[in-house]
Amino acid sequence: MSVLLYHCTSTRTLYSSSSSRTVGFLRLFSHRFISDFNSTMPHHKKRGGRKEQKWTQKLSSDGASDVSSAEGITDGIGRLAIVENNAQSPVPVLQFGGIRMDEVAPRGQSSVVNASILHGQKSAFQPKAYATASAATVDASKKPVNTAAQTVALSNLFKNNLLENFTVDNSTYSTAKIRATFYPKFENEKSDQEVRIRMIEMVAKGLAMLEVSLKHSGSLFMYAGHEGGAYAKNSFGNDYTAVGVFVLGRIFREAWGTEASKKQVEFNQFLEREHVSISMELVTAVLGDHGQRPREDYVVVTAVTELGNGKPKFYSTPEIIAFCRKWRLPTNHVWLFSTRNSVTSFFAAYDALCEEGTATSVGKALDEVADISVPGSIDHIKMQGEILEGLVARIVSHESTKEMELVLKDYPLPVYEVHQDLGPGLSEICAANRSDEKHQIKALLESTGTSFCPDYVDWFGIEAADDLPRNADRSVVSKFLQANPSDYSTTKLKEIVRLMKDKRFPAAFKCYYNFRKINSISNDNLHYKMVIHVHSDSTFRRYQKEMRSKPDLWPLYRGFFVEINLFKASKEKAAEMAKTSIDVGKIDKNNDHISGKKGLADQDTNLMIKLKFLTYKLRTFLIRNGLSVLFKDGPAAYKTYYLRQMKIWNTSPGKQRQLSKMLDEWAVYIRRKCGNRQLSSSVYLSEAEPFLEQYAKRSPENQALIGCAGDLVRTEDFLAIVEGGGDEEGDLETEKVLEPSSPSPDYIHKKEGLIVFFPGIPGCAKSALCKEILSASEVLEDDRPIHSLMGDLIKGRYWQKVADERRKKPYSIVLADKNAPNEEVWRQIEDMSRSTKATAVPIVPDSEGTESNPFSLDALAVFIYRVLNRVNHPGNLDKSSPNVGYVLLMFYHLYEGKNRSEFESELIERFGSLVKMPLLKSERSPLPDSVKTVLEEGINLYRLHTNRHGRSEPSKGTYKNEWVLWEKRLREVLSRNADYLTSIQVPFEFAVNQVMEQLKRIMKGEYVTPVSEKRKFGTVVFAAIDVPVTDVHNLLSHISENNPKVKTFVKTNMENNHLERAHITLAHKRSHGVTAVANYGRFVNQKVPVDVTALLLSKKLAALEVHPGSVDGEKILSKNERPHLTLWTAQGIPPKEANTLPELVLQGKATRIDINPPFTITGVLQFH
Repeated sequence: MSVLLYHCTSTRTLYSSSSSRTVGFLRLFSHRFISDFNSTMPHHKKRGGRKEQKWTQKLSSDGASDVSSAEGITDGIGRLAIVENNAQSPVPVLQFGGIRMDEVAPRGQSSVVNASILHGQKSAFQPKAYATASAATVDASKKPVNTAAQTVALSNLFKNNLLENFTVDNSTYSTAKIRATFYPKFENEKSDQEVRIRMIEMVAKGLAMLEVSLKHSGSLFMYAGHEGGAYAKNSFGNDYTAVGVFVLGRIFREAWGTEASKKQVEFNQFLEREHVSISMELVTAVLGDHGQRPREDYVVVTAVTELGNGKPKFYSTPEIIAFCRKWRLPTNHVWLFSTRNSVTSFFAAYDALCEEGTATSVGKALDEVADISVPGSIDHIKMQGEILEGLVARIVSHESTKEMELVLKDYPLPVYEVHQDLGPGLSEICAANRSDEKHQIKALLESTGTSFCPDYVDWFGIEAADDLPRNADRSVVSKFLQANPSDYSTTKLKEIVRLMKDKRFPAAFKCYYNFRKINSISNDNLHYKMVIHVHSDSTFRRYQKEMRSKPDLWPLYRGFFVEINLFKASKEKAAEMAKTSIDVGKIDKNNDHISGKKGLADQDTNLMIKLKFLTYKLRTFLIRNGLSVLFKDGPAAYKTYYLRQMKIWNTSPGKQRQLSKMLDEWAVYIRRKCGNRQLSSSVYLSEAEPFLEQYAKRSPENQALIGCAGDLVRTEDFLAIVEGGGDEEGDLETEKVLEPSSPSPDYIHKKEGLIVFFPGIPGCAKSALCKEILSASEVLEDDRPIHSLMGDLIKGRYWQKVADERRKKPYSIVLADKNAPNEEVWRQIEDMSRSTKATAVPIVPDSEGTESNPFSLDALAVFIYRVLNRVNHPGNLDKSSPNVGYVLLMFYHLYEGKNRSEFESELIERFGSLVKMPLLKSERSPLPDSVKTVLEEGINLYRLHTNRHGRSEPSKGTYKNEWVLWEKRLREVLSRNADYLTSIQVPFEFAVNQVMEQLKRIMKGEYVTPVSEKRKFGTVVFAAIDVPVTDVHNLLSHISENNPKVKTFVKTNMENNHLERAHITLAHKRSHGVTAVANYGRFVNQKVPVDVTALLLSKKLAALEVHPGSVDGEKILSKNERPHLTLWTAQGIPPKEANTLPELVLQGKATRIDINPPFTITGVLQFH
């Protein structure tokens, strides 16, 4: 069974836009807690070690696997063979797949495969080889030196402006080759609940298997060999990549000992020859705090990618394991679920552990419910600690099991003992070189060794270029798009770039000089590196939509690094390249069709779900990410922040109470300790960890909440700890839910105030609407005083003025007549609502929106048209203003990055309601092309302006003349289309009436909050059969009619203590363990017949004796020795004491009344 080793998740970005910020943090790290890591182990001692290989598989009833199928797998796995030959030999001819480099165009020309060679082959790619066929002779002591030729080339490049003088014509070609990339980021269009259902359905039908892997808490690091480069998510040549290279190089030294230098050279050669990159999770304390400071610096391999001609091809999980075991690289722990029973049990186990799970408890539970468990060579507990970020579950091919079996057999986990002095560790090097960024990088690279890092070109360029820029002009991208593509891969990469630019996706195409190609640069041959930096997750979602309509479009990868070559070619060479490109394209499509999906439908290929744990989230999201809110806006705003987060996560009421108490205490503690100086989020654990450790010591309840802090908590005790005072079965006490961040608009007390505000754009008619509300306030049928505060008439801090008015008139209705366009303003309104006991209600113009903005171009056109028809506006934004278009574009872009659904959902989550003001007629003709064009021109100009000048006025920037011309053209176009823009608007009176009706419903408590489409799973505590309360009452009534003693008992004890819910507990995670509860997952929502055979009564207890029946022929067995349904307990008696009733009957302390024949009730099995 296949075990998917990679994480297809949002790996934390290694941001590096500011080098000074990076080195500043490393200095801070060194100063604050470097001593904690300096002497954790001797230099010579090898950390961790490799565990004995384990591969646990539960017995299957299938018997032997199909022989023919096994033979097919064997043939396929045969390509995993690795050739060992340590004899020294001349450097071999580099080979990409099945194509030798001596069959490729000469250096300096396009690197294109000879068409005649390729044409005769069935496939351009040969079976994988995971090592060098022969080791090259390398003198590791020699480092490349700069030559006079390099100095001349640099001078030619910069002084002669080669790029500026490089003209694009019919003979101009471009070659683009991906150097490193990570998996595409796929966002599930369906809710998490729907994804779960689909996953269970696919596994149940035998179409696929579910694979689960640990999510180590680190940062994405990619390595393509010394020549190919080291990369973070969106950057290279900085502290982050230097740290990654050092840690990876040290992994080789720990694993290979005296052979390490040779293996490092072979590994770099292999990656360059096969054009392969590896992606890893880089886990280290020196790059900033996550959920827990790792005990060791390490990497774990998450992907291996072939980057030859054609679409990048990611290794399967068995291939990743074979690759890593060959090179002794760290692998992850993975579990495989191949049946409906195991998949449902997995999801149930997660739901039972999501609020308290740690690495030990989660690993134990998954080992028990999985069909296959393949431990990794990296032990999360030993290397990172108990705080586990999460799990990644995804669908994989049902055929991968047999491949995994063969790989684990052919590539056993290496067993080795290496004892040598490894020299200073990462933290020691950072501490000793914290004064200067360059010194720190150089020290790391020097400690890595010349066999793994023979030069530092990617970090420092060429020595002669010390004073020259790394960044290339943005015209590289435009010339790349204009030039003819030299091969199939370039064609596909140009499609990606052109589409993203045409659709104006939030992304940057950052280009740099490729100093590794400096000797190849000439007037007609230029080399660059390009980083595709996606700025918003909405870009991936929008791109996926484009892929559905364009099936041949390549995916948008995360961590996307491309080498670009612009050059001139002869007609003969151009014809050769065109022929080769066609052939490679055909092969790529054929390979994708054969092996890409492995029998999975398009919508299922990337079916994935990320599952995080509360013990991690309370540290990173609630403590670390809340620091800025706490120190900038104060404790009240911080409380609003963390309560909203818990609401979004659907945290259980009990955990909300506990977390609120703890976080309030944390807020007081850290503000008292730090004063007004905000604690750095990069080292927040220096303060948070001691606080959490002391807090956990106070009670077992606190220990379960924290998960693990310091060396205090023994993980084997976790499952035995429950919330204090909790009711095991939950029938007799209803938990209280915390007060939301702002009062729920489902019911507004008249003694509370109301704030009406407007997340809109100038021209949305908010001032006119406020006047109508004031003049017709009786329509609202509310006797509270109402007044309006117009932003254009108030000087100074507007929202502070609103807050002051709220305090003066706490029971009034305030119309905040000012645009409230961003989250910072919304947070102020939330704080105001809490502090002044008011409900806040947003009113937004109704609009379809675009894929990345809640307002459509139609709406924007109407807003601008309205402003241009104003006269004597109090805020001076009217027809006499010279830059109306610019101002409205500025407001429009304040909403950029959210589509309409996301915009409305966030407002509802924050404030509990939303009023929509009708704007445009639903049946209207499309926006005229001239209007659409002028708006798109303005949007493009605005982006150019802000990229260069930020928020500076348009009259002061480089594009001031363009702004003048565009503003004039905008007015002319809108004036010509005045009739259209007037006709598409709904009558203002209609819009006012609709708003008034919606406000009235909110004030009367008739408003129903829309159901969020986000995942809303609860925490599983126990499994039970829910039965209708009415059936239980009917049974008791029937028994009472025939038994006066029962009638008296019911009347005396139960009439004033109504049974709110009725269920039969089958297993409780405290008493029976997580796995026992999770194993009922396959029966959830199934009807279960239950026979009631007796009524048991004592002075303090009453219960029904029950016997659950079967579902689809399988008996439902309770983990309780005496299954029962608790009816009543005396005050102070916990429901679980009902288990003692049969024993009390034997002792004569309770009464048993048999029900014969048994009374049958049908219930539904559920998790609680």
